[in-house]
Amino acid sequence: MSIEIGKPAPDFTLPTDGGGTVTLSKLRGKPVVIYFYPKDNTSGCTKEACDFRDAMPDFSKVKAAIIGISKDSAKSHDGFKAKQKLNFTLAADEDGKACAAYGTWIEKSMYGRKYMGIDRATFVIDDKGIVRAAWHKVKVPGHVDAVLDAVTALKK
Repeated sequence: MSIEIGKPAPDFTLPTDGGGTVTLSKLRGKPVVIYFYPKDNTSGCTKEACDFRDAMPDFSKVKAAIIGISKDSAKSHDGFKAKQKLNFTLAADEDGKACAAYGTWIEKSMYGRKYMGIDRATFVIDDKGIVRAAWHKVKVPGHVDAVLDAVTALKK
């Protein structure tokens, strides 16, 4: 499945760090950034999370929520969030349903070996629940700035 710009974002309810849950449709009224990442406490995922953390003051100015999603457990997210002092929600998609709905569970290849994993991808959803921007196979350097630009453009 692939996500189309201008179409409604697939809804989900997922467990989060801190023992809570997050439901996308309950965040209507403000922009939402959803980013899918492969694994807690790995180098690229840590860099991406810290970039979002460091940009939170700018995302807060446009009242945007940020949700990081991986297949790690909420308990794993608790440790990752504490270690990196993350200031946004991490959601646990252990059954992979959100990954499937957003087209981020893909076949990957490393050293000639094929396996299934999460495509590092980001989606910007407007205050009405419509997908306004999407990035797949994200390269971390500079990515958060591009996402912030897309979210800021929604307010114009």
